[in-house]
Amino acid sequence: MAASARPSAAPQSLRGRLPVFPWDRLEPYKTAAAAHADGIVDLSVGTPVDSVPAVVRQALTDAADSPGYPTVWGTPALRDALTGWAAGRLGARGLAHTNVLPIVGSKELVAWLPTQLGLGAGDRVAYPRLAYPTYEVGARLAGAEPVVYDDPTALDPAGLKLLWLNSPSNPTGRVLSAGELRRTVAWAREHGVLVVSDECYLELGWDADPVSVLHPDVCGGSLDGIVAVHSLSKRSNLAGYRAAFLAGDAAVLGELLQIRKHSGMMVAAPVQAAMIAALGDTAHVAEQRERYARRRTALRAAFEAAGFRIEHSEASLYLWATRDEPCWDTVGDLAKRGILVAPGDFYGTAGERFVRIAFTATDERVAAAVRRLAP
Repeated sequence: MAASARPSAAPQSLRGRLPVFPWDRLEPYKTAAAAHADGIVDLSVGTPVDSVPAVVRQALTDAADSPGYPTVWGTPALRDALTGWAAGRLGARGLAHTNVLPIVGSKELVAWLPTQLGLGAGDRVAYPRLAYPTYEVGARLAGAEPVVYDDPTALDPAGLKLLWLNSPSNPTGRVLSAGELRRTVAWAREHGVLVVSDECYLELGWDADPVSVLHPDVCGGSLDGIVAVHSLSKRSNLAGYRAAFLAGDAAVLGELLQIRKHSGMMVAAPVQAAMIAALGDTAHVAEQRERYARRRTALRAAFEAAGFRIEHSEASLYLWATRDEPCWDTVGDLAKRGILVAPGDFYGTAGERFVRIAFTATDERVAAAVRRLAP
């Protein structure tokens, strides 16, 4: 019998569109930091370490007996919670259920949105020059052209189908003003470009008050051509739940809903119940903000005393820091002290002399970092 043919290389061709997964490059430095006598202080990833709020865990437990399939659009109660929160917190006006859509964490949406929008060869997807790497990944998965910008209104609109905004920014923590957002939305509408605003850190403003693209001061009271992305991972410590949602243009979300129905992209029923509880409770958000504020203050003072300059960082869960040297030199030096940070070039070549420092470690680990940075 003849030997069976080798499998097709098609899956590898899709993988071949993508850059090397950046975090794999950090592994040797993680190993070095872990060798410190007092253990590693991992400030490289903005993953929550504090407990899930009790009210959220109770809601998840109460909904645990959910044997049937959940709906992609979510329960009416969840849609009520989403529209209510967006109206109260973001100032978004006139939201109906057709203006919201739960998603399985924000990263899957960022990675697959260009594909779900039907983009491909000849289409262009734009995102900030310093940005979360998954914006580029999403464009490449769809076969579209990724384009970076400093000022979105300076882009050539030809073939531009999707414009990502990110305020507060990951990695820099920069916050765009209402005026900047308003100018971009007006330009995009003039040229028929869909604006999707990643606002996952909006509730974590420190030296600025971030505003949503859905606020009337930005969008003029119309949701045409705009969608906002929000997540409960940071504000409610729900990264492990994969709980996020979209709000905005009903026509866009309606198309996404139908596509996501076909592909089974549904938030688990107990998680939907947990989202309702999280969105309805503000006490845990305030408590978590206080924790992060303390850690931010301690780490900023320690890094500045150690010779770092902090730029932007007015919001989000990160400090954008430099010693005016190649970022990997900084990463290596800090790893010797048992401190792991993210190299700035993960977020684009413009970050090659910066590092991103997360303040999501426990109070005990933050205190350890402060001691190790002391002169």
